[in-house]
Amino acid sequence: MLKSTLTLQPNRLGEAAINASRQVWLASLGAAVVTRDWVQTEAGGTFKALVREGSVVESQAVRFVGDRLETSISLANTVWKQTRRTVESTVKQAADAAVTFAQQVLPRSLPAFELPMMAKPRKIARKAKPAKRAVKATKAAGKTKRARKSATKRG
Repeated sequence: MLKSTLTLQPNRLGEAAINASRQVWLASLGAAVVTRDWVQTEAGGTFKALVREGSVVESQAVRFVGDRLETSISLANTVWKQTRRTVESTVKQAADAAVTFAQQVLPRSLPAFELPMMAKPRKIARKAKPAKRAVKATKAAGKTKRARKSATKRG
C-alpha cells in the first residue's frame, strides 16, 4: 500500500477557511465604501446622462410605434373600403343577373309586373310615428279595461 504524503491537518484547514471568508467580507466592505464614495461624487452625473439617453430612446420608440400604427390603420381602412366596393359590385351584378334571368324565363302569359331594381331605403322616423301611436292606444285601452274592472268590482 502506498503511503499518503499528504497529511491532513484540521487546524490549518479551519484557519484557512476562516481567513478566506474574512478576506471576502473585508473585500465586500471595501467595495461598499468605494461604491458609496462613487455615488456621492460621480454617480449623479452618470445617472442623469443615463436618464437623458433613456428619454431619447423612449421618444424614438414611441414615434416609431405611432408611425407604424398610423400606417397600419390607414392600410386597414383602404382594404376595408376596397372590400366593401367589391362586395357591393358583386351583389349588384348577381342581382342584375337574377332579374335578367327571371325576365327571360318567366312565361309571357303571366301578368306583367316590374321587378324592383334598387329600392331607396325608407326613413325610420316615418315608421316610428305609427308605432308610437299604437303604443299610446294600447296603453289607453289598458287603462279603460282597468277602469271597467274596478267599476264592476265596486258595483
